[in-house]
Amino acid sequence: MTTAVTRELSGELRGFREVQRLAYECAEAVSARLEPGMTERDAARLQRSWLRARGVSDWFHLPFAWFGDRTAFTNFRVPLQFFPTGRRLEPGMPFILDMAPVHKGFTADIGYSGSLGGNPVQARLMADLEAHRELLLREVRERRPLREIYEDVDRLMVRQGYANRHRAYPFGVIAHKVDRVAERPWSPRLFGFGTQSLKGLASDALHGHRDGWSPLWSPYRFSDHPRTRACGRSNRISDSGAPAPSSRRSWSSPTPRTPNRAPSGWTTICRTCGAGRRTSDA
Repeated sequence: MTTAVTRELSGELRGFREVQRLAYECAEAVSARLEPGMTERDAARLQRSWLRARGVSDWFHLPFAWFGDRTAFTNFRVPLQFFPTGRRLEPGMPFILDMAPVHKGFTADIGYSGSLGGNPVQARLMADLEAHRELLLREVRERRPLREIYEDVDRLMVRQGYANRHRAYPFGVIAHKVDRVAERPWSPRLFGFGTQSLKGLASDALHGHRDGWSPLWSPYRFSDHPRTRACGRSNRISDSGAPAPSSRRSWSSPTPRTPNRAPSGWTTICRTCGAGRRTSDA
């Protein structure tokens, strides 16, 4: 019995890793094609086309792209402002590619940051991520309440000189649970989100409210619990090194893959911890 369960979990972890790697491969391929004058909508379209050509037909959410000060969600007040716009990419401008494909029934949600030109400020952001990764893994393994870990992440980024731009997200989430999704010939969407994934998240939120856990990792009381088998075992920070999920659920927290750089004068965001910095302050 134990062997069968272990084999099932290993297969599921492999499925989550494969779709996460596919998403990062897409981000790397699309970032290499970005040029001055391209819009956020162009970048989102490239992500969709690349993934569809490799068998993706369903989504947790359709791909996003943010350029310039929109990488830090500047003046975002309503959810519709997160969707890609006609903002054009310029030399030296930072960008974020964000996608959440479902492939072979497994879901990933990743973010990839870079810039069209180099600047040491983003290099510093990327270097400072290491402390966040160590903190997250250590405290998740210690079974600290997720809300408490969120507060520790906040304190760490303040010491580093950053601000938490993930608080601009709905519910201020730093991560959320992803799950298996049944493969179907037709996958409807609602406001850019796959209805199957939304239904699963809503069901988790309902059951979690009843049982004392939440599928969202936020600074609020509903995240004041340690990881559980129901809400997912780990915050999946990268393809390797993080604890494996103990069930079909896994935590998804977008992570930059390479030490790309941002230009002077722009606000940039760290896509693992949500830290943001005005590069002119460096």
